[in-house]
Amino acid sequence: MTRTETTAPTAEPAAGDPLPETLVDVAVLGGGAAGLSGALMLARSRRSVVVLDAGTPRNAPAAAIHALLGHDGTPPAEYLACGRAEVRRYGGRIVPAQVVSARAARPAPDGDLRFALDLADGRTLTARRLLVAVGVRDELPGIPGLARHWGRDLVHCPFCHGWEVRDRAIGVLATTAMSAHQALMFRELTEDLHVFAAGAELDPASRERFAALGITVHEGAVEEVLAGEDGGIAGVRLAGGEIVPRSVLAVATTLTPRLDGLEGLGLALEELPGGMGWKVPTGMAGASEVPGVWVAGNAADPAAQVGAAAAGGALAGGHLHGALTLAGADAAVAAARASRTA
Repeated sequence: MTRTETTAPTAEPAAGDPLPETLVDVAVLGGGAAGLSGALMLARSRRSVVVLDAGTPRNAPAAAIHALLGHDGTPPAEYLACGRAEVRRYGGRIVPAQVVSARAARPAPDGDLRFALDLADGRTLTARRLLVAVGVRDELPGIPGLARHWGRDLVHCPFCHGWEVRDRAIGVLATTAMSAHQALMFRELTEDLHVFAAGAELDPASRERFAALGITVHEGAVEEVLAGEDGGIAGVRLAGGEIVPRSVLAVATTLTPRLDGLEGLGLALEELPGGMGWKVPTGMAGASEVPGVWVAGNAADPAAQVGAAAAGGALAGGHLHGALTLAGADAAVAAARASRTA
């Protein structure tokens, strides 16, 4: 199946802070919920931290964040602006920038790690540790007329958008092994649900559940998504020419971490079950297989909503601070021993 990357708009660029010309403790790659939360933990621990924000948040097309306690209904841009202000309150810096190259640099004389980050504008930042919170890229089926509705009438998560599309005529595009479960979840939100199988393998148990719940299944491929006069989804045209009226479509996207420019770090990718895509495997608190590099947010946990992504970033930030604290203590011990033997 042909895939199309979602065309999420670039967020309004945030006012930038000066890029430090000296070594920083931690460079955070990504200015979303995970990156800002990790930066906040680090800045409050008196770490020098710089957030490099490419300005492409995954939820930019959405009107509001939902199911986030204390922030339900908050526009994504407002939520991120609040996060940036909190990081700056403790001395953290936010720099709008695109990383085009990242690599391990020559360690310090005491063996402490160093990383060099080359930016698109030609500048370079050097950091002792990295927190990669770059998010994921959503890839959609390459159906004409589909991608333009992403984040509005084309949704993927019943928790993020379900309440807003309740009781509407919803269609589920079967794209992965998770699509059957996705259909059952959206059936809890409407009685008018159709599944467009498009040749996907639906197991007998799923078909029996669909029949019992009154879910209509269309076997033919979807050739086009039709728009109404208001610009929203009006229906789909099947391969045989049949038009099925729908006002909302749900689809499970294929997820790929946004690691463009970070290949030099050597981060591994792990395939997700059911053809859902990939993630970066991590251990405790987001520690990756690459020494000195932590990963948080959707790049490490593609199923994480905003709250879970922020929590993962905070956990990684705290763990990073602990690792730097231990490294500093060990360096002090080594220096003390050297002075005694000098």
